[in-house]
Amino acid sequence: MAEEIKSKENKDRTVFLKTLSLAWEMGYTIAGPLVVLAFLGRFLDKKYESSPIALLSGVFLAMIISGVIVFKKTKKIMDDVK
Repeated sequence: MAEEIKSKENKDRTVFLKTLSLAWEMGYTIAGPLVVLAFLGRFLDKKYESSPIALLSGVFLAMIISGVIVFKKTKKIMDDVK
């Protein structure tokens, strides 16, 4: 009986840590391209006096890149579950 409880606690801890890891990874997946491309867009806007064209383009491109990466990771996770 005690071994079953300990096994369940270990399984719950493992699921929690995997979920936390996934959330952390998804955060970086979304924030990384957004920060880099937004700063690049802002730099280009200042250099070429084209505000806010490059900034908005960078943010839009970051959303597309992040969306594709999140979709691929989600698909991989769903395939692993099956």
